[in-house]
Amino acid sequence: MDKLLAGVQYVLGLGPTVILPIAIVILGMIFKTGFKKAFKSGIIIGIGFVGINLVIGLLVDNLGPAAQAMVERFGLNLTVIDTGWPSAAALSWASPVAAILIPICLVVNIILLLLKFTKTLNIDIWNYWHFIAAGATGYIVTGSWWFAILCAVIYEIAVLYVADKTAPMVGNFYGLEGISLPTGSTAAFAPIGILVGWLVSKIPGIKDLHADPETIQKRFGVFGEPMMMGLVLGLVIGALAGYDVGGILHVGISMGAVMMLLPRMVKILMEGLIPISEAARDFLQKRYGEREIYIGLDAALAVGHPAVMSTALLLVPVTLFLAVVLPGNKVLPFGDLATIPFYVAFVVGSRKGNIVHSLLAGVVMVALSLYMATDFAAVHTLMMDGAQFKMPAGATQISSLDLGGNLFNWLILKFAQAWHAIF
Repeated sequence: MDKLLAGVQYVLGLGPTVILPIAIVILGMIFKTGFKKAFKSGIIIGIGFVGINLVIGLLVDNLGPAAQAMVERFGLNLTVIDTGWPSAAALSWASPVAAILIPICLVVNIILLLLKFTKTLNIDIWNYWHFIAAGATGYIVTGSWWFAILCAVIYEIAVLYVADKTAPMVGNFYGLEGISLPTGSTAAFAPIGILVGWLVSKIPGIKDLHADPETIQKRFGVFGEPMMMGLVLGLVIGALAGYDVGGILHVGISMGAVMMLLPRMVKILMEGLIPISEAARDFLQKRYGEREIYIGLDAALAVGHPAVMSTALLLVPVTLFLAVVLPGNKVLPFGDLATIPFYVAFVVGSRKGNIVHSLLAGVVMVALSLYMATDFAAVHTLMMDGAQFKMPAGATQISSLDLGGNLFNWLILKFAQAWHAIF
């Protein structure tokens, strides 16, 4: 089992920029595109993801230190540290159940596809870590392998369901036809965020407030362009972090670059994906009539939208403020502040890019996430101990918004605790 786990971790360590092209080539051959076309599509998609990862790296490298500087500047003193999704992914892959859950989750997806329970073929293997995290949660609470498998499968089914339901919006708003986004955290933040966003849109006075990137650009001209919005929001974040003029300008330019470059990287990726998507549609129509099937990919495809990035950047200081003022919260947001774009992607899409409505929904969503992450902290810390993670200085416990503050995984925790109490 140790050798199997080591082998799985090696393959997954190659990252999506290697794994996804291989999966695309295999899919292309299955859907009879021919090797040359499948190989070209795989390489283009790999290059697209390299570009996306570089730009997201730019976001994280600038937003992370700025968030830490804000924490230090305003003297925030909370005892549970948000160590972010990288540590959550690491503890998932290090868990004893990781090796068996990848093939199980893949087989479950195929079976559900054949049974027409889902329309999504999830080839985003690297992000299976979210399913494994649910299994690891069940295992650490109950000690049962079978229960861990059950938890992972329940989480996977929930994510596939959300991916199916949001796929039409992903196609219409983000222009990603035939694509669904079964990223575990993005899907798990959707139910609360979409519901609250819908409620916000019914509030008298607020419902008439409309601020999407197109409206802003029409009203403010060049200063309403996405890169300018990123520049302004970056300057504000740099100022809140207490940077000098040079530091503020650096964050501003970097955020402007993120807003401008991410959509272009997505276009490169889509250039490689369209031939495979069309071949899959033709292949399936010949055999199953007009049945619709979505190719499941990373939600990174959606985070480059200007409305998503604007909402997320506005939520960074809001999240830190909420952490201080919410009674009972013990989590100091840090590691996952830079991944807020992934949490709000479906919310923004459901509000058709309305930044005002998305931001208000995000406030409620983040507040509930902080409470869930606080409640999850004890178990999260145990899971990290099993992965031999070093506790950050000054922290008594650790948690994360991505795993601990994630609705689906929090419900898995409650399910596991109830099961353990009864049995």
